Amino acid sequence: MLKRILGGAAVLGWVMGMGGVARGEEWAAKTGPLMTRWAKDVSPEKVWGEYPRPQMVRSDWMNLNGVWEYRKGQEGEKVGFGKELPGKILVPFPVESALSGVMEHLDRMVYRRTFTVPSEWGGKRVLLHFGAVDWGCSVYINKKKVGTHRGGYDAFTYDVTDRLKKGTAEQEVEVVVWDPTDVGDQPRGKQVNDPHGIFYTSTTGIWQTVWLEPVSQEHIEEVKMVPDVAGKYVRVTALGTAQEVDVKVMAGGTIIAEQRGRGEMVIPMAEAHLWSPEDPYLYDLEVSAGQDSVKSYFGMRSIAIAKDEKGVNRIMLNGKALFEVGMLDQGFWPDGIYTAPSDEAMKFDIEQQKKLGFNLIRKHVKVEPARWYYWCDHLGMLVWQDMPSADNKTEKGKEEYQAELKRLVETHWNSPSIVMWVVFNEGWGEFDVPKVVAEVKRLDPTRLVDNASGWTDAGVGDVVDMHLYPGPGAPKTEEKRAAVLGEFGGLGLATWGHLWKSDRNFSYAGQESAEGLTEQYVRLLSKAWELNASAGLSACIYTQTTDVEGEINGVMTYDRVLKGDAEQIRQVNLGKGPKFATFTVVPSALEGGQTWRYTTDKPGEGWTKSAFDDSAWKQGPSGFGVGQTPGGIVRTKWETGDIWLRRDMEIPAGIEPGDLKLWMHHDDGCEVYINGVLATRRSHAVSGYEEQPLSKQAQGALVTGKNEVAVHCSNTGGPGYIDVGLVRVEEKRGD
Repeated sequence: MLKRILGGAAVLGWVMGMGGVARGEEWAAKTGPLMTRWAKDVSPEKVWGEYPRPQMVRSDWMNLNGVWEYRKGQEGEKVGFGKELPGKILVPFPVESALSGVMEHLDRMVYRRTFTVPSEWGGKRVLLHFGAVDWGCSVYINKKKVGTHRGGYDAFTYDVTDRLKKGTAEQEVEVVVWDPTDVGDQPRGKQVNDPHGIFYTSTTGIWQTVWLEPVSQEHIEEVKMVPDVAGKYVRVTALGTAQEVDVKVMAGGTIIAEQRGRGEMVIPMAEAHLWSPEDPYLYDLEVSAGQDSVKSYFGMRSIAIAKDEKGVNRIMLNGKALFEVGMLDQGFWPDGIYTAPSDEAMKFDIEQQKKLGFNLIRKHVKVEPARWYYWCDHLGMLVWQDMPSADNKTEKGKEEYQAELKRLVETHWNSPSIVMWVVFNEGWGEFDVPKVVAEVKRLDPTRLVDNASGWTDAGVGDVVDMHLYPGPGAPKTEEKRAAVLGEFGGLGLATWGHLWKSDRNFSYAGQESAEGLTEQYVRLLSKAWELNASAGLSACIYTQTTDVEGEINGVMTYDRVLKGDAEQIRQVNLGKGPKFATFTVVPSALEGGQTWRYTTDKPGEGWTKSAFDDSAWKQGPSGFGVGQTPGGIVRTKWETGDIWLRRDMEIPAGIEPGDLKLWMHHDDGCEVYINGVLATRRSHAVSGYEEQPLSKQAQGALVTGKNEVAVHCSNTGGPGYIDVGLVRVEEKRGD
């Protein structure tokens, strides 16, 4: 079957590097701050050799990945000087990556290589394909321009036949690239020139496979497949040809349906075997027109919003409610940046998430190579596909955003794994939301649309989506839309030996150990499942798959080493983990104003100790802030940058310190001490009350009876808020 052919090394084609490519010994990979285990297997002779377009396969092709020449570019670049370029770069790795052999940011550059067209291609049209080039580029064949492309995430093709020299002469391809990164107004996702926090190293230039393909004079340019489960058919359209088309649908190598015609063909699929994460069944497809023939695949599945038996809107897969439990996946690599070291490495990420019990990936403000979606289709992983973010400050920028969004939808609508388009994220560059959502719905009425994941909901689309760190939480259910948690979690753990940088790391909720990370993860996901049952939550997206550079929120490290206990993570993801009961031990502001002593002037040394004299401090009821923090209950005004608080907390006899958690809401970072010992330190604001484990040292410092709790909170901008209580958490026994 097609899936078995593509699952191997490649559809057989001409070997990469045919023709006068620069000598491999002149290239060497750099050593980055962190490298994955797949990096050692990358070489000029072994670099992304798999067939790059698995949903429209032809048997004959030539891979142009390998060592290319390059040099730094300049504005108004001219090409065609007829000489070698001084640098060597390994395509398709971006110039900023270690595996490119350059590891340097360039906003303008020129690529060059030569190749020879096989004599067997005589009389055919020759197409030059680019998987993706970030961001804009002009392409030249033998010194003659064949086209210009704008957009860093979509594939594009040029018919270069008329620019080629006759016969088997040496041919030259040059690519002139420019990429403004965060200086421009184009879609770029999380790429910045100064990586920090949740923003990462940029990708410039070619970052997906470059390849050649011979086709007949009249050939199929695209195959569109639209399954209809309710109607029991699949609609198949071969674009780019006026000839009659033969379509064959195969199951297990056996033809089960066949049709001949023009335009859109409706092919019956009675008693179809449906695609799902538990059973990712795919049908093979063969489409022929004249001398041209392509192979593909499709899955029969439906996705919709409908009410359950209680009248609550749910996301329905194939007519049944499915709690979607997924991870936020940034798609970055320490050695390849935007480009995974290999197809095997890229597949590993999806397989690992599948093994951990996830059924969904939110591909976050990035678009992957076609083979990533191929593996999601075959392994059974649902996908929410984000549109890469942009600032959209100018009218030209907005037009570019909409053009690239349209191409995103049109080039990915055949993948059964993709079930929702996410148009905007957290208000980044939002504009004309109802209009943009309506256009996506018009382009693809078969999938769900999330108008904005987090913060700035416009009331349109199929879901209402909130973010809550660490959470979890659930937005209120609505009459027409389902409730989803687009981001939560962010449990951070610095894993020494696996850090991008050891001195500057960021997380939403830092943990002290793998055991602590696992324990807290189980608590969060257990509560998410409770919200699924009690509050109508249809999906939750945990942040995140891996660490990325200085952000250490990953379930895996940046070089793909699992941090927590795999089996516990898997069980709770599947809804089979433990359930917990929570009891208040020391009230927070939610139970009424609790009296604290406080000061906004920096206190002297020893302020965290029980013996410290705070008699001159003011007194006030909790919480402390200015009344603008969501979820906060302000009873004492705090408007300065810092506040220090102290109070006595009574711990009753018989309570085990290990059962206690801090119950906190803070904006921004804070540190909490118990009897002079650090209990937790948080570097980032949260968006609601949450449990937070006590450090082992603080648990040891707790005593029955009176305990001194000291808190310092810093507000770096906007409204501040701080409140702290203590709760006891017990695992429920039985049902």
